[in-house]
Amino acid sequence: MDEEYDVIVLGTGLKECILSGLLSVDGLKVLHMDRNDYYGGESTSLNLNQLWKRFKGGDAPPEELGASKDYNVDMVPKYMMANGTLVRVLIHTSVTKYLNFKAVDGSYVFNKGKVHKVPATDVEALKSPLMGLFEKRRARKFFIYVQDYDDSDPKSHEGMDVAKVPAKDLISKKYGLDDHTVDFIGHALALYRDDSYLDQPAIDLIKRVKLYAESLARFQGGSPYIYPLYGLGELPQAFARLSAVYGGTYMLNKPECKVEFEDGKVVGVTSEGETAKCKKVVCDPSYLPDKVKKVGKVARAICIMSHPIPSTNEAHSVQVIIPQKQLGRKSDMYLFCCSYSHNVAPKGKFIAFVTTEAETDNPETELKPGIDLLGPVDQIFFDTYDRFEPVNQGEEDNCFISTSYDATTHFESTVQDVIAMYSRITGKTLDLSVDLSAASAAGDE
Repeated sequence: MDEEYDVIVLGTGLKECILSGLLSVDGLKVLHMDRNDYYGGESTSLNLNQLWKRFKGGDAPPEELGASKDYNVDMVPKYMMANGTLVRVLIHTSVTKYLNFKAVDGSYVFNKGKVHKVPATDVEALKSPLMGLFEKRRARKFFIYVQDYDDSDPKSHEGMDVAKVPAKDLISKKYGLDDHTVDFIGHALALYRDDSYLDQPAIDLIKRVKLYAESLARFQGGSPYIYPLYGLGELPQAFARLSAVYGGTYMLNKPECKVEFEDGKVVGVTSEGETAKCKKVVCDPSYLPDKVKKVGKVARAICIMSHPIPSTNEAHSVQVIIPQKQLGRKSDMYLFCCSYSHNVAPKGKFIAFVTTEAETDNPETELKPGIDLLGPVDQIFFDTYDRFEPVNQGEEDNCFISTSYDATTHFESTVQDVIAMYSRITGKTLDLSVDLSAASAAGDE
């Protein structure tokens, strides 16, 4: 322990592991510690016995649920966009060689009281029951505009300076799309969490819809998402292996992990009477509670089922987004469902999550609209957790703290936080121009 490191990372959550991997690959000397005796922190993966103990207390789970070891239930389940930033990070760090991905079957949206497949291309727009005949034609034109859009080809901009024009002018004025269509494009395709994007420059909306369509085309599946076999619990361990390859050190089960300061700047971390010196600390909010503030709360229901979510074409893995307006809420609700086809449950069993930013103190009532879409459930666990954000200036005290995981069931916001932290820690921009074919996902065998 009594060595000096460039960076000490505290906590083995997804964000911390990705950063530890990126910094190791950059040649920094990294020590990675966790007070727990398991990987993953808040984003750990539990078997059935662990799940039962955590949410139900005593007693063993009922036998009809199957063997405990066949369950890998991610506490922060998030699908990855096939061409998205996280996949680029995984390729950039070569972590892909430790993981096996499989395409996710379906991407759906709740609109006007029903669950519909998310149309992402001009062809799908024409087939979608989400829109009437004339709206389909308008949506088709919008999708063609997005597909053809090229930064370097002014002709494709059709006279619009999308770096300045707000998204609402492009989507509502130029293409005349109605509120329901704008709702599913903004929330289920571009994956915005609220409607503030409508006043932001349209270029971001275009890039996000493009990313969705390109990811969808990548594996010819029913969705743009991929997910590791055995779930996300594999990720922290894969990054631990990577870090070891580059000379990083991992230590689990290190109690206390007290961050030491001199003149307001971090100088090391003490655990069990030993201090490791360092120039910078990276951690999750639980390690430096006096440098974070509570900014919200996530409510979630974790369900074990014996069938897929109805109206999703029997999908064994699927995401359903319920945009806020559809429920008269301030924040979207997310349904995540995965099953034995990704090796996260025994044969015939499905794990479903319903998550949202809590707006009341009653998660059971608040999550009901999402739970009602699941059909019969064998078991249900309710849970809430607080979300924190750092209030310190990392550049001043050299402590770089991640934000808590939000309610989304995809990785886009999580990985943006990681990349912003990387830039603050290193002072440089992460180069993610990689050969995407290095991460392949198995189709259905």
